[in-house]
Amino acid sequence: MPNSITPQATFGGGCFWCLEAVFEQLRGVRQVVSGYCGGHVPDATYDAVCGGGTGHAEVIQVTFDPAEISFADLLDVFFAMHDPTTLNRQGADRGTQYRSAIFCHDDEQQRIAAAKISELNAEKRLSGPIVTQVAQFEVFYAAENYHQGYFRTHPAQGYCQAVISPKVGKFRQQFAGRLRGPARQ
Repeated sequence: MPNSITPQATFGGGCFWCLEAVFEQLRGVRQVVSGYCGGHVPDATYDAVCGGGTGHAEVIQVTFDPAEISFADLLDVFFAMHDPTTLNRQGADRGTQYRSAIFCHDDEQQRIAAAKISELNAEKRLSGPIVTQVAQFEVFYAAENYHQGYFRTHPAQGYCQAVISPKVGKFRQQFAGRLRGPARQ
């Protein structure tokens, strides 16, 4: 459970492997867990979520130290690392499980997320209006163990090379000042 010392943020932005690979490299992030959120079926599993009938999104749950990184800073990374203007898809991944979503753990996160979306829409730097779902966090189901740390443990896998590696490279360039310690895979 989140508390004032170790708050959590829950984001969906396409395949959870992509977001996990980026967020685990941020200074101030203590833990990143891939999983499922926002659905109506208890005990979500990968096979059920991929079937599209559970209502869940693939998400990451980030535990972070607000003395080192703010929720607003996490949102900056979140919005930079996926396309929040496409409904229910990221690249070739299509379906509601790949939707852009922020599951807010409290009213403050809800306020900050709404303000960030308004700011980004007003700047008109994106290809269209943001369609990111902003919802109250309810239940998180951790994904199966083989999904955790996927990019770190399978860097040579085709999807990792073609999709995740370029995102990690973009992240490292754009947020170099926010990396924790030595750059990692």
